[in-house]
Amino acid sequence: MQAIEVLLVEDDPGDVLMTKEAFQEHKVGNRLHVVSDGVEALRFLRREDEYADAPVPHLILLDLNLPRKDGREVLEEVKRDDTLSHIPIVVLTTSEAEEDILRSYRLHANAYVAKPVDFEQFIQVVRQIDDFFVTVVRLPKG
Repeated sequence: MQAIEVLLVEDDPGDVLMTKEAFQEHKVGNRLHVVSDGVEALRFLRREDEYADAPVPHLILLDLNLPRKDGREVLEEVKRDDTLSHIPIVVLTTSEAEEDILRSYRLHANAYVAKPVDFEQFIQVVRQIDDFFVTVVRLPKG
C-alpha cells in the first residue's frame, strides 16, 4: 500500500503533538506534514517558496480557528482552485457551533469533526479519520 500524504493545518502545539502520536501509533506508512496557519497552508498546497518540493496531499485535516487566514478561508480557496479542489478536507476543530458546521459543508468540506478534549478520545478520533480515508475510501492519486 502506498503511503498517504496528509497535511495537518493546526496552530495548537498540543493538538499537533496528539495528532502526530495518533498517526505514529496507528499507521507508520502515512506521512503527516504540519503547517500552523492558513497562509502557510496555501503556500504548501500551491508549492510556493520553501514548499516548492512539497507533495500534493491526499488528505487535509483543517482547523477552523487559525492565525493570519482562518480555516474557513482556506477551505473556500482550496475548493475554488481546480488544481486542489479534489483533495478531501476534514475540518477538525473545537467548534461545535451549528453555523460553523453548516458553513463548512456549504464550502464543500468532506467531513466535520469536533475535537474531543480527552486525550484518548482525540487519539481515537484521529485513528478513525485515518482508517476511513486510508482504508475505506479510495483517494485520488494527486
